[in-house]
Amino acid sequence: MYMNKVFIIAEISANHNQNFDLAVKTIKAIKESGADAVKIQTYTADTLTINCHNKYFQINKGTLWDGQTLYDLYKKAYTPWEWQPKLKKIAEDLGLMFFSTPFDKTAVDFLEKMKVPIYKVASFEITDIPLIEYIASKKKPIIISTGIAELKDIEKVIKACKRMGNNDITLLKCTSAYPAPYEEINLLTIPDMIKRFKLSIGLSDHSMGWEVPVAAVSLGAKVIEKHFILDRKLGGPDSAFSMQPNEFAEMVKAIRNIEKALGKVSYKLSAKVKKSRIFSRSLFVVEDIKKGEVLTEKNIRSIRPGYGLHPEYYYKVLGKKSKENIKKGTPLSLKMVYL
Repeated sequence: MYMNKVFIIAEISANHNQNFDLAVKTIKAIKESGADAVKIQTYTADTLTINCHNKYFQINKGTLWDGQTLYDLYKKAYTPWEWQPKLKKIAEDLGLMFFSTPFDKTAVDFLEKMKVPIYKVASFEITDIPLIEYIASKKKPIIISTGIAELKDIEKVIKACKRMGNNDITLLKCTSAYPAPYEEINLLTIPDMIKRFKLSIGLSDHSMGWEVPVAAVSLGAKVIEKHFILDRKLGGPDSAFSMQPNEFAEMVKAIRNIEKALGKVSYKLSAKVKKSRIFSRSLFVVEDIKKGEVLTEKNIRSIRPGYGLHPEYYYKVLGKKSKENIKKGTPLSLKMVYL
């Protein structure tokens, strides 16, 4: 679906603060930080909710956004649609993949005209099976965050995609808390998801720092998504849990290093390690030995380096007589001993 290496996505979300020039600068910084893709969100306040101020639409669940209505939050957080084709071209000219999260059918139709290569489903839309079926029907790779999903929700969404003839599914382990507490992230779910669903599995992370994404890669994650902002001091709805360019670049470097370190299952020694093997232990003469003298624990020992007999011969030669005079510091060999 993506590439042989871990696919690293920088999510802009609302971090442009509805300033086009800031959005462009952010995309350029994303490229410099080493990401593979930039992701935005395609909605308006009216496509995501309704302008209603009763208790159902008030945010008061102990979040970063408490005290606002859903409509007011989305109105200041959305990415203007007229920007999106321009931002896509800027990103692609820089060599970045550009795609989006649609939140209704009109957004999917809009993104189809833009010819985005991938679709993303946000955590809170995972229960919207009709929307997911419509996205899946476009037969493009689909990435689905599972932040608010129970196991039955994940099973339903996989079936929905496959029902539409789309098997190119990536599930992202996600904790929908902002920022996400470490003790609620449960990264050990990733290997279980790989085994259980037999799909590509990744991580959409809202924790601070890059330790969690790096650990996720070591557990088999093939996609990493993190929110990106030029400077948290800019503020905005998602600024508190977004990574700055230097932090994102450190994460990318750490992930690439971990990829190299994971390597493959192998018990063979590399050329460098083979050279180091000479410093392993072997049997050496540690006191002068005369011809006919018995080899004892005092005059032979298993020590570094590895030029002498393998230590497995220790008890085989112990108590045997020497065939010749041997100086201290000589690597022991079988030809020196009467066996």
